[in-house]
Amino acid sequence: MAWGSSYYLPAVIAPAVSAQTGWPFPWVIGSLSLGLLVAGLISPHVGAAIERHGGRMTLAFSAVCLGIGQAVVAASPTLSVFVAGWLIMGFGMGAGLYDAAFSTLGRLYGRSARSTITSLTLFGGFASTVCWPISAFLLDAFGWRGVCLVYAAIQLLVALPVYLLVLPRGVPAEASAQTAAAPETGLAPRSLPLMATLAASITLSAVISSTLSVHLLTVLQSTGLALGAAVGLGALVGPSQVGARAIEMAIARYHHPIWTKLASVTFVVIGVTTLWTGLPVLPVALIFYGAGIGLESIARGTLPLALFGATGYAKLMGRLAMPSLIAQAAAPSAGALLLQHTGERGLLTVLLGLALTNVALVAALFALQRGALRRIRIS
Repeated sequence: MAWGSSYYLPAVIAPAVSAQTGWPFPWVIGSLSLGLLVAGLISPHVGAAIERHGGRMTLAFSAVCLGIGQAVVAASPTLSVFVAGWLIMGFGMGAGLYDAAFSTLGRLYGRSARSTITSLTLFGGFASTVCWPISAFLLDAFGWRGVCLVYAAIQLLVALPVYLLVLPRGVPAEASAQTAAAPETGLAPRSLPLMATLAASITLSAVISSTLSVHLLTVLQSTGLALGAAVGLGALVGPSQVGARAIEMAIARYHHPIWTKLASVTFVVIGVTTLWTGLPVLPVALIFYGAGIGLESIARGTLPLALFGATGYAKLMGRLAMPSLIAQAAAPSAGALLLQHTGERGLLTVLLGLALTNVALVAALFALQRGALRRIRIS
């Protein structure tokens, strides 16, 4: 619900907001980018707070910010107030989406958090599938302001009490003891190149996915498809994400998360390459792309835990989230400029270059990880 009522909300209500108010459509859409920018800027502080105190109050804070922000958006008489509401929601996104949730699970379960992180992404994969139809129904029934008020009520009256009642205060003693007793990789103190490479790879993945999430329908229509057909094909991405995550959940015990990351970037390359070539196999391209970004969400949470251990995991996740969220904020606008000046072909060429670079970064991760482990054994 946090994803569906924030990140995925403008896709449904933005045209109605612009049509009813006369506010410029780019500013209506751009409000989400400003919110994501806020989320990126606060993410290191969010990670540090979860590391010190656990995720209960941080996630509760996210529900409050999302609810208040949605209420401000619903009541906004001017564009400036509308943008202010999204800035408040930015605090909620920074404190309540995947990175904060992963950090909370890592703080609770230590190294055994991998399965719970995978399960969380499995449910999260249904955010657009569930919330887009809900938002469309509410939009027809109550208008865009009513949509925001309903979501505000859900955050304040449902999500907030759930966080406060279900999540433990602080960190359970048994989880702390497990984390302290668990053998660490020993990579963190001497692994700046490894950390920088991982951050760059996560950021590139965020750039590709956020760009295509906004411009995919335009790219598909450039192949000659009508809007309805493009929407129907685009719908393959969501089930592909969930399907890939379900398979990963079934086989996760048999491999290191770095292989999940490798599969992710490889599938994205296959998907974007197929789109770039213009071959008449668009469903194949979208299935591979969807599977790739679905696995990326899992690798984003599980790979840092496997590489650097549970100690300091929440703080690390906050640091890793900052560049990727800022990139997510900027990528759709950069993609729009590319479309304007180079067309769909130029946009896909740039995205393909980024996807291939990401494969190289993951290959570097393999080498850096093995080198770091070798040095530890020698020492």
